[in-house]
Amino acid sequence: MLQREIDPAQAADIEKFDRVLAGYLSGEIEEDVFRVFRLTNGIYGQRQGGTNQMLRVKIPYGGVTPEQLDQFAYIADEFSRGWGHITTRQNVQLHFVQLERVPDAMRALASVGLTTREACGDTVRNVMGCHLAGACPHEHLDISAWADATYRHFVRNPLGQRLPRKFKINFSGCETDCGQAMFNDVGVVATTRVFEDGSSEAGFKVFVAGGLGANPFPALALEDFTAREDLLPTIEAVLRVFNAAGNRDNKLRARMKWVVQTLGWEETQRRILKERKFLIASSTWPGGIPAEVEKAGDAPAGVQVGVSPTAIGQGTPVTLRSNVPYERWAEGNVVRGAAKGTVSAIAWSKLGDVTSAQFRALASIQREFGATVRLTPRQNLAFRDLTEEQLPKLFARLEAIGMAQPGAELSRDVVACPGADTCNLAVTQSRGLADAIGARLEEEGLAEVGGIRTNISGCTNSCGQHHIADIGFSGAERRAHGKSAPGYTMLLGGYVGQTQVHFGERALRLPAKAAPEAAVRVVRRFNEEREVGETFRGWMDRSGGVKAIAEDLKDLDVFPEPEEAPDFYVDFGETGPYVAETGESECAT
Repeated sequence: MLQREIDPAQAADIEKFDRVLAGYLSGEIEEDVFRVFRLTNGIYGQRQGGTNQMLRVKIPYGGVTPEQLDQFAYIADEFSRGWGHITTRQNVQLHFVQLERVPDAMRALASVGLTTREACGDTVRNVMGCHLAGACPHEHLDISAWADATYRHFVRNPLGQRLPRKFKINFSGCETDCGQAMFNDVGVVATTRVFEDGSSEAGFKVFVAGGLGANPFPALALEDFTAREDLLPTIEAVLRVFNAAGNRDNKLRARMKWVVQTLGWEETQRRILKERKFLIASSTWPGGIPAEVEKAGDAPAGVQVGVSPTAIGQGTPVTLRSNVPYERWAEGNVVRGAAKGTVSAIAWSKLGDVTSAQFRALASIQREFGATVRLTPRQNLAFRDLTEEQLPKLFARLEAIGMAQPGAELSRDVVACPGADTCNLAVTQSRGLADAIGARLEEEGLAEVGGIRTNISGCTNSCGQHHIADIGFSGAERRAHGKSAPGYTMLLGGYVGQTQVHFGERALRLPAKAAPEAAVRVVRRFNEEREVGETFRGWMDRSGGVKAIAEDLKDLDVFPEPEEAPDFYVDFGETGPYVAETGESECAT
């Protein structure tokens, strides 16, 4: 495998990790000190305890190379258990890596330009970007180089090493907001302003202080328009205000959204704009067009003449009309309309899991087709810069590795966090529920209903982003007949797009084992009752709102006696009685 020389900064990170790890193992460094250090370096303790660790690998704006995909395969086999996991924030996670072997895994990642640095902890996390950036017919700007420049400016930046809490930045190239900017600490959406003389200027709209978690909060527009040369100073100004005003005494109230709720929006806005005004005097001032953007460019893909661009984004009314497997895949997973004439296609990854064999095959496919590849927020992979002639062969290659099902924007594409498989905070097996919902949808012939998303989190922290899905489930412990049992809160009507975010409304609580049936009923009703082009949210409101839909599900909120149905007291994928065990919180995704 072609490997690059390890970046000196990464080499220094790994050497330091070696030293600090040795000090921890010898008892010279205390547990709480090592924990903070470990998390800042992207290493997260698993609920299995002992020396089991999860490596979270930063993938800025989701861009991966064939060499990196090959290396994920190697690390999955050599250090983990033969598979990796794509997260909702375009990271790749590798589980069950033994603590003593972490430095060697870091070196393997660094050899192909990857790092775990600041993928966890109170830092600037992975900078996300729309997976179709540079290939989207709807975009105002290609945000790829902007996301890259933002990542490079903040990684290892002294400003971001000991923040009050984590800080998340997302980019989208248009109002469709495939990058999901509207629920992040800083969400950047490319836009265009038109002057009175008819001329125009492309730039950005910056949104601030969004967040999910137990208390979701919508991002707020900082100003009407942010010029390209002002973007990085604006992001740094937000970070500086957060660093100064964030709550360092209570982690539960430490995110940027709480700064706004404490100071008020007008005062927060005033501080950010004042900070930006005087930032030119600082040694870290990143003003002007970043070198990464000057080199790569940011011109939008544009629209091909005579071609209707493929509709994208949440609520897209995908319809599969053909019975031919390839044609069905093309109807559901291919995006067309970019001016340069190339097309993009989604490789569907069930639950975001990719085996080492699939990683190697994906690397081979990327090389063969000369494609660029991006990880998507829905845990899939987007192959871009393809020709129409390549599509049938790509389908055949993906079909051979089990990644060619039509899944993009169809009900089959259920998203879940890792849940109680590995996470200390989760109280339910969210992945098990996702698998069960997928299986039921397949059985009922409902797996290919378009325009509906289901997301699942194993606790209230929303790593599975249940708040912004049409159907969302949040794990919770229930008590019934004197016993603990796995349960979920079901939410309906979440949505992100068109620079808006609507958080799902609580429908009802359910036993975990009844949640698949609840999901099937809602998908069936939506499929049967919606009008042409109608979104889930539109259908829900027309049908009487969340309460009316929940009324038809109330019969499912029943726990049978343990003797009558013992499986209701055992979580998905488990064999013994349910116990809501949680460990010490490290960091939610």
